[in-house]
Amino acid sequence: MNDGAEVRDETLLRRLADGDEEAFTILYARHHRPLFRFALHMTGRVEAAEEVVQESFMALLREAGKYDPGRGAPPAFLFGIARNHVRRLLDADGRYLGFPDEGPGGADSRPAAGFAVHSPDFSGEIERAELSSQVRRAVFSLPERYREVITLCDLEEMDYERAAAILACPIGTVRSRLNRAREMLAGKLRALRAVPRPAAIRATGTE
Repeated sequence: MNDGAEVRDETLLRRLADGDEEAFTILYARHHRPLFRFALHMTGRVEAAEEVVQESFMALLREAGKYDPGRGAPPAFLFGIARNHVRRLLDADGRYLGFPDEGPGGADSRPAAGFAVHSPDFSGEIERAELSSQVRRAVFSLPERYREVITLCDLEEMDYERAAAILACPIGTVRSRLNRAREMLAGKLRALRAVPRPAAIRATGTE
């Protein structure tokens, strides 16, 4: 079986329900990255996101036969499973979740992968890395209902219909939550960017 566009997710789910292990492998290859990104933005921890992905696909093995095409496309079915695991994790361990603190030697203090430390544009690369970190933290600081919708619609670029299927709410609710989430996120980012950076780092990218 090839992982081609001609093999539809619906077909793969039916085959998975019949015990086809290769169908599971293809579904995992297609969908584990967006599920991981969603879980990471929702939990703020790589290990938590990995746990969500693992548990979600284990659940898919058990529940493939429960898929109902009338309730949305297979990705929505998968995201719905992942969302349930995220919510259980947040309820159980929420106080331990969140992005690690930044600072000297911290996970977010080093250049992002692929950055050339001695490149002429190193200070610009540092600024982009800092912006990415600010966005992740600002998204994570949103209340859960707003974090979900901005992750799905803006970060994963889903349309309102798919997001509504995952969140089990009307499309109008997705629109209103997204508008509110964008307002809140913009305010948080403005506040973060208003904090001055040390002059030496602004000028050279070094201390």
